[in-house]
Order: sequence, then C-alpha cells, then structure tokens
Amino acid sequence: MRQTSFAEMHCSLARSLDLVGDWWSPLILRDLFLGARRFDELVGDLGISRNLLTMRLTALVDAGVVERTPYQERPVRHGYSLTEAGRDLVPILLALTAWGDRWAGLTEPPITFRHHDCGHAFIPTVRCSECGAEIKADDVDPVPGGGARVAPGTRLVGDFLARRAQGVE
Repeated sequence: MRQTSFAEMHCSLARSLDLVGDWWSPLILRDLFLGARRFDELVGDLGISRNLLTMRLTALVDAGVVERTPYQERPVRHGYSLTEAGRDLVPILLALTAWGDRWAGLTEPPITFRHHDCGHAFIPTVRCSECGAEIKADDVDPVPGGGARVAPGTRLVGDFLARRAQGVE
C-alpha cells in the first residue's frame, strides 16, 4: 500500500507521480496503448495479481487516465482504454522506454516504434515545442511559472524566486 501521497504538493511533477508514479501504472498504460483491453489480458501479460491490478485500474480510472466500459452484461465485465489524458502520457512512456533502451542494460530493444505519418522507425525524444530542437538537460533554464510559490515540493522554485528578487541568478 502507498505510504506517501504527493497530492497536496504544489508541484506538477509530484502530482503526476501521485496519479501514475507507482511501478505498475506505467506498465498498465503501456499495455493499454499496445492494445490490451481486458482485465485478463493485463494479468496475463504483466503477471500482476488480480487484486493489485484492480486497485491500480480503479486509481487510473478515478484519475481520468483510463476509461472503463462494460462489454458484457452477465456477468458484468469491463474493458479498459486510455482517455485523452492517458493518450497524452504515451509520448512520455515512449521517451522513458528509449531511456531504458540506452541505459537499462538490454542488448537489443524489445520494441521499436514507427511513426504513422512518415513510416520510419524512430527513437522517441523530447523536443522543444517552439523550435523543434531535441531537449537535453544542459539546454534548459528552469524559470518559475505563473503558479510558482514557496510550498512543499517547490522550495527550490521559491529559492530561485528569492535569488531573482535579490538580483542573484
């Protein structure tokens, strides 16, 4: 059972992790993206216990990331699919997969990705929404946003604001 909740932190990353940051959720989302729709398909592919899968799916449905739709009445059975919020997570999962291909010690990637529009296989990357350049850690300057404030999980943003107000950056 989860020991810590980030739901009250004033931090977009912390709140995102609160919704989908356990070990199983990204794998469930990946399987739904790959076409799994039924509970037993998820159990079979992931080897997850039925109880734990029920808890994770319930949390993902409650978070608005996964949609649950009945496909059978007697007994009632449900299918699962990604919502718009869930589909918006797919590029993040792809980028994390690419990171794993590079750094997690596999000799060959277990899956590759092909872009519908051009038909080419590609390596998922994070790119600037404005110029299209690939983003690397050294290329980014964090700047407080409109919602920045000193709060749990964002103290560093508050420290940055204080240094900026003093003219020290």
